[in-house]
Amino acid sequence: MRDKPLIVGITGGIGSGKTTVARIFEKLGIPIYIADDKSRELTANHPDIKDFIKKQYGEDLFDKNGDLRRKALGEIVFADKEKLKALNAVIHPIVKEDFKSWAENQDAPYVLKEAAVLFESGTYTDCDYVILVVAPKESRIQRVMKRSGLSRDEILARMHHQWSDDDKVALSDFVVNNEDHSNLLPQIFEIHEDIKRAANSGG
Repeated sequence: MRDKPLIVGITGGIGSGKTTVARIFEKLGIPIYIADDKSRELTANHPDIKDFIKKQYGEDLFDKNGDLRRKALGEIVFADKEKLKALNAVIHPIVKEDFKSWAENQDAPYVLKEAAVLFESGTYTDCDYVILVVAPKESRIQRVMKRSGLSRDEILARMHHQWSDDDKVALSDFVVNNEDHSNLLPQIFEIHEDIKRAANSGG
């Protein structure tokens, strides 16, 4: 058994269902760190990120209560690859340090770091294993439209900023097919047992 838990990244394109899959691992007793949620929290509250947004994109991206106008920021950065890259260059190191601190305090054979841009940010290299969740493109679009209120064009723009599934598969240790939820559990149980065995053998 290792002194520290294995770090397992879990990722997938927008609408793939990676958070659903991560929550099932959580039911199996595995601590999960939802990097996208933490990133949103830090983007809105971390002083270094707030200062960067104000200087680069304008003070008016924060309302009179000091709350970040997320949709307005999204419209700016998802329309310009360089602006998105610049923002991520500030956010990702801060999230990385936050995750590291969190992981060191977990008592489990492995922990899951769920992140939409695990590959794009380069943080997959910090993981012992990577799980990729895939689903058909049209299913993903419909899921996101239903839950978010984003238009089809807005969703396609966000997909455009993410790597293709083919590129991700080549760098992943496990692939979960989430075409429909009915076949998820057997795939997850098998991966869970494989990673537990690796952790117990010194992984």
